[in-house]
Amino acid sequence: MKVLLINGSPHKEGCTYTALREVAGALEKNGIETELFHIGAKPVYGCTACNKCFELGRCVLNDEAYNALLDRCIEADGLVIGTPVYFAGANGSLCALLDRLFFSAGSRLRYKPGAAVVSCRRGGASAAFDRLNKYFTISQMPVVSSQYWNSVHGFEPSDVKKDLEGLQTMRALGANMAWLLKSIRAGEGPIELDEPKAFTSFPDGL
Repeated sequence: MKVLLINGSPHKEGCTYTALREVAGALEKNGIETELFHIGAKPVYGCTACNKCFELGRCVLNDEAYNALLDRCIEADGLVIGTPVYFAGANGSLCALLDRLFFSAGSRLRYKPGAAVVSCRRGGASAAFDRLNKYFTISQMPVVSSQYWNSVHGFEPSDVKKDLEGLQTMRALGANMAWLLKSIRAGEGPIELDEPKAFTSFPDGL
């Protein structure tokens, strides 16, 4: 089993990476393979609402970050998405990438456990955490919890390493992810709704 950890920070080995490495360590300790994927610092296209992905099964905007991430997400058994906090929100480049990924390929991520990790200097962590969790809950992905909201604090990686509670929260998250993956592997499959999917669009005037 394998978990993909997505570093949504422009800094490859900054505070977000430090938090994700703690999660990865706990996963590996429990026999789960991990891969860290850095989205990089290059500009990322946002969704243009062209709806071509309904025909293609992938985003029509053929950029390197999306292509690399799509394949890895589909192959992984679980996802952990990490972001720094900017103005109480997730990194805009990360959200642009995730908007396209989940809109074009969300059905192929269904039932994979997901977790969000946020890194902030001081505040805004819970709002950014909530933003990322919405990708999982709209895609029928079980959301993995920890012993506190999944955040670390610090301006530099050395600060994060002093956040003992935050680091322990990351380790608990990794252990819980490993437990859930093993439980899914050992148990029965998901229960599908025995009904067509409803899609409500209100006509003009209502």
